[in-house]
Amino acid sequence: MSISPITTDEFEHFRRLIYDHAGIALSPEKKVMVASRLAKRLDYYGLSRYGEYFQLINNPDYPDEFQILVNILTTNETYFFREPKHFDFFREQILKPWRGDHFRVWSAASSTGEEAYSLAMVAAENLGMRAWEVFASDLSTRVLDIARNGVYLLDRLEHMEPRLLEKYCLKGVRAHEGFFRIDAKIRNRVKFDQVNLKSPLPPNLGKFEVIFLRNVLIYFDQDTKKQVVERLATALKPDGYFFISHSESLHRVTDQLQIIEPSIYRKA
Repeated sequence: MSISPITTDEFEHFRRLIYDHAGIALSPEKKVMVASRLAKRLDYYGLSRYGEYFQLINNPDYPDEFQILVNILTTNETYFFREPKHFDFFREQILKPWRGDHFRVWSAASSTGEEAYSLAMVAAENLGMRAWEVFASDLSTRVLDIARNGVYLLDRLEHMEPRLLEKYCLKGVRAHEGFFRIDAKIRNRVKFDQVNLKSPLPPNLGKFEVIFLRNVLIYFDQDTKKQVVERLATALKPDGYFFISHSESLHRVTDQLQIIEPSIYRKA
């Protein structure tokens, strides 16, 4: 069965739905991307129009389909030690001088887990057996499942030091050649859970020394940026650090965080 091209009205239905749920503002230029990503679901159900699929995800007979839609439309690429200067700052300016009791860092849009495990490796190198943990969250249940498993293609390692690969990763052999898995001593320090950054934070979340919220704000409009950043700032300890991507800015977003250097902020 052939699928009819997505109409402007159909795209608007999906755009509004994902904005209301996740705060993600899809521009009109994303129309082709949305149609391409959703086409497999239409094909799966034998549907010919995107409007029929929109009706299906709102049908109580298909309770899991809405989360599948969210997974499809919110998945973004990431890789280990992305934007390496952030990890240099994390190591040199935060971890090395730290003298507290229990260090916590939150990877607040962790996708498939590469950022969270990168943070965990740096923490393991600098804090060793001291009390520390990484909490990682995402809206997509699909990427969280991948992250918990901790298995990746070797081509995700462009920025990882070879010694870290040797120390904290297990290379696959035979049927698993070309893959590696994060060692259990790192995986056990990282907890993954679903968090919608547009909703109130989980009541048992606790406080963090550091929060990474990178490559997310570019998908939000100004009002949603402010709401999300100030919500997350409440989970940051006094003088805690807040990282965003080099391509993002908190200019005119909040006065709760003071810039330390481009893309790195500290709670006022």
